Amino acid sequence: MTDDDQPPEFDTWVRQRGASLLRFAYLVTRDHSRAEEAVQDALVAAYPRWSRILQHGDPEAYVRRSIVNADISRWRRFFRRETPISDSTLFEANPHGQASDHAGDHAEQDAVWALCASLPTKQRAAVVLRYYEGLPDADIAEILGCTAGTVRSQIHRALASLRTALNSPEEVSTR
Repeated sequence: MTDDDQPPEFDTWVRQRGASLLRFAYLVTRDHSRAEEAVQDALVAAYPRWSRILQHGDPEAYVRRSIVNADISRWRRFFRRETPISDSTLFEANPHGQASDHAGDHAEQDAVWALCASLPTKQRAAVVLRYYEGLPDADIAEILGCTAGTVRSQIHRALASLRTALNSPEEVSTR
């Protein structure tokens, strides 16, 4: 495409942005197959509306919002709910008393993602968009379909939940 005034073709745009959208969906859903399904659902819904989406501005924000909505709709449709894992599961010792095969930072990263998995989808999406994607509140609000104040509130609640889980005295006292 040589003319900057030309809107991107749907296929071209998907080829350019597909990997980023899949990465975003994975961070929101924590599951490769759910991420692929959410991206596919969002792109299938966007295709017939592509010209209107381009007229309204940022197609990436629209598709990201659709990804979040697709994942929420999927688990609502199948009555799936998040099942929080017990805090002790995150820090169980090896039953044989041997050192873990995984590096400490990898285990810590897994523990952080497990804690993030306990967050509601919109809170998790807001945290991913802020701290992983580095987006400002206004962009996150556009993607999630809410106000910037709601974004700050969602992130505040998510961080408070994560702090509570990390500072929980039973985690420290039971080990």
